[in-house]
Order: sequence, then C-alpha cells, then structure tokens
Amino acid sequence: MKAINPHWRVLTIGDGDLSFSAALAKKLAGGHLTATVFDSLQMLSEKYGLAHYQQLKLLGVDVVTNVDVTDPQTWQEIGRSNQSKFDLVIFQFPLIPNDFSASQYQQLSMQGSTNTLNRWLLHCFIKHCFEHFLAPDGQRLAVITSKDVKPYRQWNIETSLLKGLTGRYLGRSNFDIESFDGYQVRNVDRDKFVKDTQAYSYYFSDKPQEILEAELETPAYCDDPQYCAMCRVGPIETQQDWQAHLISKRHIKMDEFEQQWRGWLAQRQC
Repeated sequence: MKAINPHWRVLTIGDGDLSFSAALAKKLAGGHLTATVFDSLQMLSEKYGLAHYQQLKLLGVDVVTNVDVTDPQTWQEIGRSNQSKFDLVIFQFPLIPNDFSASQYQQLSMQGSTNTLNRWLLHCFIKHCFEHFLAPDGQRLAVITSKDVKPYRQWNIETSLLKGLTGRYLGRSNFDIESFDGYQVRNVDRDKFVKDTQAYSYYFSDKPQEILEAELETPAYCDDPQYCAMCRVGPIETQQDWQAHLISKRHIKMDEFEQQWRGWLAQRQC
C-alpha cells in the first residue's frame, strides 16, 4: 500500500479483529482514523478478543461495530464523534462471512455462486465510498486489499466492479504486511490466522490522481485486447490460440462467473 498522508482522514471497513486499524493508527495524526467492524462488540470479543479495540479506544480512535457496508442503516454512528467524511477508505481482505445473510444466500442460489455475492460486496463498497464516505474536497480514494489466489482473483476486482458506477480503477501496488506492525489477517468467521500469500492493494477514485497513478502498476490484461482480462492470460496473438482459450475450462468458468455477475447487477442496485 502506497504511503498514506498522516493528516488524511481515514476510514477502515470490516477490519476483523481491528489489528490493521491499530497498526494504521500509529501512522496517522491523532483523531484522523475511524475504524469499523461487521461484528457486534460481543461477537468481536468472542471471536477475536478486545485487545486491539481497547488499544484504539485508548488512542482516541472512533470504533464502530455492526457496520455492514451494503446497508446504509448501519452507518449512523460513523463519524459521529470525529469527521463524517474521509480522504481514504480501506477494505482489507474482504470476504463474505458464512452467516452473511440467509435471504441473500437464497437470492444468490438463483443466480449462481458466492463469487457474485463477493463482487456485490465490493461493488457496494466502492459505490458507497464515492456517494457517502469520501469528502467532496478530499483525496477521494477507495482501496481494496485482496489475495492474488483463487477464489479472490476470480472476482475480477480490476475489471468488473465499476460497472454502472462513477470512478476509475487507478492501478495496484503490492501489499507489504510487514509495514503494518502487529497486523495479522484473520479468518472471517473464527479466531484463526490466515496464511500470508501474495496480495495487492487496488486503488479507485473519481478525481484525477496523476501522481498516484504513476506509482501504481496496471497489468496489461486490464486494457490490452491481446489479453483475456477475465482469465488474466496473454498475449494471445492468433485466432487459433483465441479459439483454444475460449473453449478452455478456465475461460468457461470465468465467463460463467461474469454472466452471473452481469445478471445480478441488471436486477438490483446497492
């Protein structure tokens, strides 16, 4: 993740055990961070303990529980004691929990797979960042950090999430967990640590960001027609090779995910 200005107003979404927010708080000026978790305070305590929660409270960081980024009714407490608009909003290693919503799983079963619901979570995150969380006169940056392995890379974060939204994908940077002292990625449903693997921070904005974009990587598959963006493969230079790729198991599966996603978006809005 690229350098964060210590004076930026930063919001973290769904920060598991709050260890990322606790590490981030050390890099920011006092009062410039608001941290949120999806769980209630009781569930946070039962799953992860309250060590990082208490650390943040001692630092004067506003911590809000029961926040579902897809549901505006859960945002009422965000910014109440600090700022209500932010320069940067960060979602670290998002993943729908097993108890996400019985009704949403029922709806999803009619459309396809959990691939769609994870894309929906991130789509709503970006939409609500631009429309609600980010200050009009601020940096207007939304960042998603995710693993570069299946099933996470099958969400097509770089090429599919902005459908129907304002804003642009700016590029990505390697995520170096060592630069966030004390941060450990947790399992979304229980008190277990997740194995470290290659991960990237993906940047989105709806305002010019020339300086930042120059520091970010944009893989060729994002906009080069000789690549298959869904499958992240290429260059594919001949018609014969394209035909072979289009009937490959990998492409057929990714195309299935993409069609499910487009069908989902056509029927609902965040």
